[in-house]
Parts: sequence; C-alpha cells; structure tokens
Amino acid sequence: MRNRLSQFLNCILIASFIFSCNEKEEQIVIPAYKINFQKNSPIFDADNAFAMIKKQTDFGPRNPNSEGHKNTLAFLSSKLNQYADEVILQNFEYPGYDGEKLSLTNIIGKFNPEKENRILLCAHWDTRPWADEEKDPQMQSIPIIGANDGASGVAVLLETARIISENKLNYGLDIIFFDGEDYGKANDLLNFCLGSKYFSASVKQNDKPIFAILLDLVGDKNAQFKKELYSVQYAPDIVELVWNTAKFVNAAKFINTVGNPIYDDHVPLNSSGIKSINIVDVDYVGHNTTNRNYWHTHADSIDKIGIETLQQVGNVIVKLLYSISF
Repeated sequence: MRNRLSQFLNCILIASFIFSCNEKEEQIVIPAYKINFQKNSPIFDADNAFAMIKKQTDFGPRNPNSEGHKNTLAFLSSKLNQYADEVILQNFEYPGYDGEKLSLTNIIGKFNPEKENRILLCAHWDTRPWADEEKDPQMQSIPIIGANDGASGVAVLLETARIISENKLNYGLDIIFFDGEDYGKANDLLNFCLGSKYFSASVKQNDKPIFAILLDLVGDKNAQFKKELYSVQYAPDIVELVWNTAKFVNAAKFINTVGNPIYDDHVPLNSSGIKSINIVDVDYVGHNTTNRNYWHTHADSIDKIGIETLQQVGNVIVKLLYSISF
C-alpha cells in the first residue's frame, strides 16, 4: 500500500462528496437497504483479535512464496472453515520481479451463500517482502513481520467471522483475505494489490456485493481513522454510514476529517464496479506522524498493537452488520 502525494490533486474534484454527520439521527435510509442501530448486538472480543495477530506474526513474515506464507495460508483457511458456510481458495500465479513466479491465494469465506443481497469485508494477509523504509541499507532486503500492516485487519475479520458463525445474519456476507497487496516496490503501483486486482477481474456481475469495506492498518495503539480520500470519492454514502456507526458506538478513533488518499485494495474493487471504502490509519502511511514512524520497517511488531484500537474497529463493524436490513 502506498501513499501518493501527487494524488492530492483529486481533492478539488471530490469536495462536493463530503457530507457532515447528523448527531441526532439513529436511522439512515440508503438505497437498497436500511440501517436501524440496535442497542444490543453481539460483543466483539478484542482479546481474541489480538491473539489472532500474535498467531500470524508467530509464523514470521508472510510474503509470497515464503514458509510463513504457506503456513499462514493453511491456518487462515482452517479458521474460516470453522466459521463460514463455504470457503473458496482463489489460487493464481503472478510474474514477480527478476523472474520470480509468485504463487498467490485469495481466501474467501462465504456466509449465507444462497442470499442475493451481500456485503463484502476484506483485508490483505500477505506482508511486505522487504523493509524498504529502514534506515539501515542492510536491513532493507529482509521481509517484515507486519503486525499492523497485514495481521491487524485479518485478525479483526477473523473475530467478526467467529461472531457471525454464532449469531446468524439474514443476508449474505463474504470475507476475503487478499494476497499480494504489499508486493510492489516503491512507486510501482502495477505490482501492488495483486489479489484484489485478480478478484476484481474475475468476479461475475451477479456476484458483486452491494458494497465493500476494507480494513488495513487497524491495530496501532495511537491510530486515528480519518475518512480516506478515495473512499470519499468512490463511496461517500458508505463512508458516512461507517462513521455514523462509529459515532453511535462512541468509537472516538474515527475522526470526522478527510485524510490522505491511499492506493489500496479498495481501488481495484471500485474500478470493477464494487462500491468500496477503506478503514485505514492514513497518517501512519509514509511516516506522516511524529511518533509512529515504523511503516514498512521491522518495527511493525506486536508491541505496537492496541487492544482499545482493535475494540473500537470491531465494535463499528459488528454494530453495522447487525443493524443493517434489506
């Protein structure tokens, strides 16, 4: 995932899409579905999510073709098989740098696969093959552990999957763990987001969800979730839906401010006609903070993860899922 400063030119084009929140409203009507925020909904357990981050990082770096990648694929597939009604492994190959052939897999868990109305939740499960933001050149060629960048979004969705398995939804939901999101070298957008590009190119029109929510970098102790710029451009209604949900559950880490544009898995999804937004700690990308400068370095380790951050993100996702109706 890369932040492109030149993309700030899009700000002028999307100003008309930014909406303010109505603090008094607890019911939002949007085409095709309704939201009625429920006071009681299943409980998200952030400790479970934290344990799932640790499990992933215990496998080591999960960059494509590595041993950690292979072991994590088996683990994630097994966990989704415990929870989902159907699991699909979308295998594909990709020509990497210097003649490398990447073996990649999107892991798809389907809940209520027979339902026509569907929502998509997604995150990437791979980690970066190199720590190109390290100051020490000798450390730059070593793959990162990716506790925040990779494991955090997957962990939140694994706990969400557990909740759904015990508290059935009355509509369809898909959880996808995209592979190959973080393969590309700096400024080479062609080789980022490989899994979401493959999925977007292959998904059939009848199988497209009504909307998608991507989670990325959702674990840092001091995270703040501004409204990512491309999300506001592509799907302003879904942005407002999520941030209104955050307001309802008092998730203070969701900030009512538009942040930087991030090239991430939601961009290929939107390009294929799947309305998608990104819940992402935008200021963490590109070392845009003064005290959290470990993006794409070996310091992206589990000690940076905050239980309260995971709890707030999980609360928003679960509250939204159990307040929506078609």
